[in-house]
Amino acid sequence: MKSAFLFPGQGSQKTGLLTELPSSKVVENILAEASDALDKDIFQFHTESALKSTKAVQIVLLTAGVATYKLFESEGLKPDFVAGHSVGAFGAAVAAGVIGFADALRIVKLRGELMEKLYPSGFGMGVVLGLEKERVEDLVARHFEERYPVFLANHNAPDQVTVSGALRGIEESLQLALQHGARCAFLLAVNTPSHCPLLSPVSIALDKAFNNVIFHKPVIPYVGNQRARMLFNAEDIRRDLVESVAAPVRWHDVTTVLYEKGVRLFIEMIPGNILTRLAEKAFPEARALSVSENGWEDCCYLARNVI
Repeated sequence: MKSAFLFPGQGSQKTGLLTELPSSKVVENILAEASDALDKDIFQFHTESALKSTKAVQIVLLTAGVATYKLFESEGLKPDFVAGHSVGAFGAAVAAGVIGFADALRIVKLRGELMEKLYPSGFGMGVVLGLEKERVEDLVARHFEERYPVFLANHNAPDQVTVSGALRGIEESLQLALQHGARCAFLLAVNTPSHCPLLSPVSIALDKAFNNVIFHKPVIPYVGNQRARMLFNAEDIRRDLVESVAAPVRWHDVTTVLYEKGVRLFIEMIPGNILTRLAEKAFPEARALSVSENGWEDCCYLARNVI
């Protein structure tokens, strides 16, 4: 039986999330490294007011995910595969040894800043539950308006997709989805139009910024967001991190690939449980846990008995 460690993306954040991390010298070292890399106390990024910023959200999600992973690593526990949803992909890349934590922090900080600057207000994301991707895609395309653009974004499950763009257009799209049989449709706690062409300028800027970052061949297989394929070389992972901010995340395909590769234990890093829920629903015969919900000791015990 194989295992995969999953790193959550935006939507998993909550006030004070760094205090969820177990008390450990390993965690303390990661938090200190984050503060040094950012030249600011990392705990200033997880306050209620700070988390209104996309930049702060992405910084603390990366930090929490890497700190959780390092705890497992300190126990001699490494998964067979890693994958991260959206900004969580940076945590997966750090775990895979592709980039250093400090470099990842600086790039994620820039990523959040660029996203906020490009669309400071009036844009975001929504989610539709209960309709297949093709149905939502058709609704969005047929009612597309240049003034209030909306695009199909992430495919998280067979009947769960997100849309991204102008809030007015998203709200209309969500209403249309409900009228056409969606079980539920609502706005997400995301302030930018992630994973759609509107963020192409961010991809271009990240590509340039990555010229100053050293990439290494992964020591743990990494599954990419954009193509949902195993990526075994540094350049392919670099492209995935650069381009996925402006492209849909094929998360259901990511977890399907992992399952097909023999993964029967999914463990989600702090602070999320969304990816756990998706894995449970898609693959009920597999075990799916989150450190936040199931606790570090239980997750560590199961990981030790698998890994």
